[in-house]
Amino acid sequence: MAKMKAIEAAVRVLEKEGVTVAFGVPGAAINPLYAALKDHGGIGHILARHVEGASHMAEGYTRAVAGNIGVCIGTSGPAGTDMITGLYSASADSIPILCITGQAPRSRLHKEDFQAVDIASIAKTVTKWATTVLEPAQVPRAFQQAFHLMRSGRPGPVLIDLPIDVQLAEIEFDIDTYEPLPVYKPAATRKQVEKAIAMLNESERPLLVSGGGVINADASELLVEFAELLDVPVIPTLMGWGTIPDDHRLMAGMCGLQTSHRYGNATMLASDFVLGIGNRWANRHTGSVEVYTKGRKFVHVDIEPTQIGRVFAPDYGIVSDAGAALKLFVEVAREWKAAGRLKDRSGWVAECQARKNNVEYLRKTNFDNVPMKPQRVYQCMNRSLDKDTCYVSTIGLSQIAGAQFLHVYKPRNWINCGQAGPLGWTVPAALGVRVADPARKIVALSGDYDFQFMIEELAVGAQFKLPYIHVLVNNSYLGLIRQAQRAFSIDYCVQLAFDNINVDDKEESKGYGVDHVKVVEGLGCKAIRVHRPEDFAPAMQQAEAWMAEHRTPVVVEVILERMTNISMGAEIDNVIEFEDLAAAPADVPSALALLD
Repeated sequence: MAKMKAIEAAVRVLEKEGVTVAFGVPGAAINPLYAALKDHGGIGHILARHVEGASHMAEGYTRAVAGNIGVCIGTSGPAGTDMITGLYSASADSIPILCITGQAPRSRLHKEDFQAVDIASIAKTVTKWATTVLEPAQVPRAFQQAFHLMRSGRPGPVLIDLPIDVQLAEIEFDIDTYEPLPVYKPAATRKQVEKAIAMLNESERPLLVSGGGVINADASELLVEFAELLDVPVIPTLMGWGTIPDDHRLMAGMCGLQTSHRYGNATMLASDFVLGIGNRWANRHTGSVEVYTKGRKFVHVDIEPTQIGRVFAPDYGIVSDAGAALKLFVEVAREWKAAGRLKDRSGWVAECQARKNNVEYLRKTNFDNVPMKPQRVYQCMNRSLDKDTCYVSTIGLSQIAGAQFLHVYKPRNWINCGQAGPLGWTVPAALGVRVADPARKIVALSGDYDFQFMIEELAVGAQFKLPYIHVLVNNSYLGLIRQAQRAFSIDYCVQLAFDNINVDDKEESKGYGVDHVKVVEGLGCKAIRVHRPEDFAPAMQQAEAWMAEHRTPVVVEVILERMTNISMGAEIDNVIEFEDLAAAPADVPSALALLD
């Protein structure tokens, strides 16, 4: 067998497992890996400005394209701890990424060596597996196991920690006969699927809830086919948004406390049966279990056995990969339809469509205020962007309102950090999406605080020519936290506004604090500021032109009114509407029911 350094074997395993690019920041304890990458020459590298940014780039890369696994790299000590947030984010949303860290020599691990920390123990609760490899001969097998675990069962991240002397040690390894380990995914049986369809068939007002597991399984087309065979409406979760196009006649809206549609909540409350596929029953989707489950039966299909019954006990549970289950669901549904065994659902579908198309179930967006109301921004986005647009967002009033008002038509065109929601995620994640897909139309969406958290990563987009549009809605506030503080009758420590001494007194954004346009330009990108609704479309056209010319990210900053409360509540039957509801079609000109 061939002799090579252990780290050279690791790089060759990465290649065999399909890795073509990595995101990271080099350092002393991980330099052997960088030397091996340089010698190999077949794996590209994007240099992040912050190691947490590298982990979120890896997430965006994974989430963008089926089968991708993003790789992030950092040195020992703080590099690994910086990437914990990315590992948590990936773990929470079932996203496989591989985090590789350097480590002090084995002989120094117990001596409090410089930048030596037990990162494997720290990362254990936010990974499927975290290990410090202590034997050089085990390095290639550790990487083989990592990819096996990331792809098997519920997807998730792995951390491999490599002491520098382990990396440099020479081993024998035969890469020519290397093969990835077979992937394990549980699959539903025909009897289970027949029972689930029989339970659905007995109901009068059934729904399908489509979760992020459907996207992870690359099974959105099967989900739509299944819904069409049964003629049953679909409510996607936030992580499953795009599994069925928003303008499909069976797309019944999203349900939840925040990222939801009024007609989606109403339809959920009117149902009597729910078949959830690849979803977690997350609390922002359900609210209290008592309200969510009252008067309806549930079947839950999930790849992770411990998810069945975790939030509430369904009437029937199936442990299965969403794709494997949907293949059987489609097969059985075809047979039952051909045999005339499926109920006519046309009346129920018409009822759901009527809610979706009824102005009374819509929130007003057509405000002419200056500074702008956020609702008008999303109306402008709907008017300016086409069905191929891929949105990237994380958390805050910007994301919540975006989910209430934007339209998504394809899987992986809403790339969102669902459970963890770390501020700063959006910029690096969008860059990771761009690396994964050089041609996709990408529009990121941030509030000002999310944007400021990892704004330095825009320099990565400038350096590596990674263009995308970033819509920044700026009210100079921690808007979501300010809204939550209403329960405590405070407005405390959430104001970002100040009089920037470098902003001209005549500038309309005077008093909004950070001059994002100047900062963005200082990082090598382009930016434009919008104050009025009529200026938004021209700004987007300018952004497109700048992207084509300069091949860098372009920020479109929209100055908002300082305070806006976005619709949300504690229960799906008690969402509070703070702004006017639509009274006529002119109030919601970009609503799905009114679009051409």
